[in-house]
Amino acid sequence: MDFTINQIALLMGGLVEGDGDTLVNTIGAIETANKGSITFYSNKKYESYLYTTKASGIIINKNLKLNKVVKSVLIRVDDPYLGFTTLLETYEKLLSFKKVGIETPTFIDKTAVYGNDLYLGAFAYLGENVKIGENVKIYPNVYIGDGSIVGDNCILHPGVKIYANTQIGNYCTLHAGCIIGSDGFGYALQEDGSYKKIPQLGKVILEDHVDIGANTVVDCATFDATIIRKGVKLDNMVQIGHNVEIGEHTVIAAQTGIAGSTKIGNNCIIGGQVGIAGHLHIGNKTQIQAQSGVSKNTEEGHIIYGTPAIDYRNYLRSYTIYRKLPEVMKQIEILEQKLLNL
Repeated sequence: MDFTINQIALLMGGLVEGDGDTLVNTIGAIETANKGSITFYSNKKYESYLYTTKASGIIINKNLKLNKVVKSVLIRVDDPYLGFTTLLETYEKLLSFKKVGIETPTFIDKTAVYGNDLYLGAFAYLGENVKIGENVKIYPNVYIGDGSIVGDNCILHPGVKIYANTQIGNYCTLHAGCIIGSDGFGYALQEDGSYKKIPQLGKVILEDHVDIGANTVVDCATFDATIIRKGVKLDNMVQIGHNVEIGEHTVIAAQTGIAGSTKIGNNCIIGGQVGIAGHLHIGNKTQIQAQSGVSKNTEEGHIIYGTPAIDYRNYLRSYTIYRKLPEVMKQIEILEQKLLNL
């Protein structure tokens, strides 16, 4: 699909330098892009490629001063990286939302309803009283359980499994193999040492603009709802326990596990392989560094690290001492020997 540089500039509010009618049909890295590609420049490390790239168009900062002649058509914007991200998002939507129609075989219960421009891939399943919004793309082997709701402009990639009574908002993306609404980890210890299953009767609510990574699992609540607020982004292989609530625009990296009934605030950043104990409250704008173990509540805006996690700056100071422990021990042994010789 061809676009002119002028059309792309209009998308991101940029100013064109050069022939705005130049056509581009793909996106590439500045060091490898060819004719017909558009790229961006924001890192000085790649400055030399500004003057050697074969790309037809380059997105650059509006205040950038050039040292040589650039052969490519330029689009000047406030933030080239953000502008390029906007372009990628638009390009992805064009690719992701172009499919329309119902493939065979599929199963659609007679009580299920869906909006216009639906794509339903082969072997997909829509259960009783399922409601699907406008322009939803459901790829092959997706299961949507009874009573579930999927909002407008959502993409459910192959193999997504949505348990009964799940509520999914608008503009959500669920990647391959993720599971929404599976049972929470609830068992009661019996006198004989065995465990009795506690029924998990709640549901999961995903608000608008939520992205769920591949093979991530969000458990249903015991009674009420596990809630993922708007704008949350979950990476691949994340485990969200029952009754957890994750605040708006929080991002969580891969292999993180959050135990049941913990409340995560808004705008938090949680690194990979973080473990968070149950029934905690993580304050707004908390940053948790990778491989941390969190066992206590956190206050708003804190940066924590370690196992158990502590203030990030305190951790670095402590680690500086820890690294010097062998040297410190030698000094102590020398002092002890001197004391013995007195």
